[in-house]
Amino acid sequence: MAENFTMPPKRKRITEIIEAATGGKSYKAHKYSLDDPNRPSVEYGENDTLQWKEYGETKQPKTYISLAKQGKSLANGISLISYFLDGSRHVYKVDDMGFEKSGKRSVIYPIVAGQIGVGCCYRDEERRMHRQDFCGEVSIAVPDIANADGGDANGYFQGLAKKIKSGSTLALRLGSEWEFSRVFHYSTADEQHAKFEDLGTAKIQDRMYVLEQEMVAKLVAGGRLNQDSYLIKDGSLEYNPTKEMRNDPIKYKRFKNNYDFVLGVSKGFNPTICKDTNGKSNPGFIANLPLYSRTPVAKYTNDMLGDIAFAVWYVRIHDQAHTRSPFDGIIKIEKILVTDDEVASGMDSDLVDLLSAYLINERNPVCYGADLRWANHIYPVYLTERFVKSHYISEESFLHMF
Repeated sequence: MAENFTMPPKRKRITEIIEAATGGKSYKAHKYSLDDPNRPSVEYGENDTLQWKEYGETKQPKTYISLAKQGKSLANGISLISYFLDGSRHVYKVDDMGFEKSGKRSVIYPIVAGQIGVGCCYRDEERRMHRQDFCGEVSIAVPDIANADGGDANGYFQGLAKKIKSGSTLALRLGSEWEFSRVFHYSTADEQHAKFEDLGTAKIQDRMYVLEQEMVAKLVAGGRLNQDSYLIKDGSLEYNPTKEMRNDPIKYKRFKNNYDFVLGVSKGFNPTICKDTNGKSNPGFIANLPLYSRTPVAKYTNDMLGDIAFAVWYVRIHDQAHTRSPFDGIIKIEKILVTDDEVASGMDSDLVDLLSAYLINERNPVCYGADLRWANHIYPVYLTERFVKSHYISEESFLHMF
């Protein structure tokens, strides 16, 4: 007698699940990428919270400091910089979906989805690069109006995430190194001025920052970072502490302590934060930075980030004559001031010189022709970035799930 056979439930596209679960209407809009990660950029405009107001180092130099000789003397030794971390995301608009607002009219909002990759590589004493860790997640951002009942938002969107995970082809396509994390919701309160695609992208970007922090915490817990083994994080360290972290002094202190041996190195930056002695914007001071030299270190705090103090300075690693703009070939370096001595007096100037010289030595070989940002790349960071991006699902396969 033949055994009864039950066909497994048919897997659906993710947008079909969102449409059915929320009561929205999918317009099956054109899917496209929302970012261009390889475009070089300068962050123009003023940001008063990041002005240079005081020195962030023990000495108080008035002008540039040349590090050419020190860099050359360190070229054949073992660097203090051993670990390299990069986080990136590929974000797409995957649909336009209509929802009833106040029971009166239908309003269309974008559904945004992204792949988030965070990876870390380390360099051994033979100068060979190795994989340390990798984390890959897929997240989705939908409008808050998708929660039509207006009940507990966190519980509602957690439930939606479970439906997507169990009913779509996503889990079958992701592979062992990727997981579907959650559905975020962005605010639809400001219909006149908000660009909702950007709000959705920001939710996925914030998740990337959380994963970066978790990876740094994991390295610290494993005893990987110390005074002889620094980590370079690609990009800024200006993380916004969570509400939970702000309300728990122990967690807040642990967060800051995790960055005792971490430098943030940015390829793009806002040159207008450099002020002259009269308090006026003076980006030319950065643009005219000589080859293999650094600026003085500035200290600043940002009220949005709590009482965390930062040291920031700039180093030119490539000759301006060979670059496209005055700010190509310059990197911005950030260090969170952790100890009471650092907060009061700034970083030790000799340590700033040493770390800057090591960073100058990381400039070669460079990825000529392979990346328009080549002049601002630290090469091991570039390799780590390529390691992370090599794990991404192809755009065609990813979008096919929606």
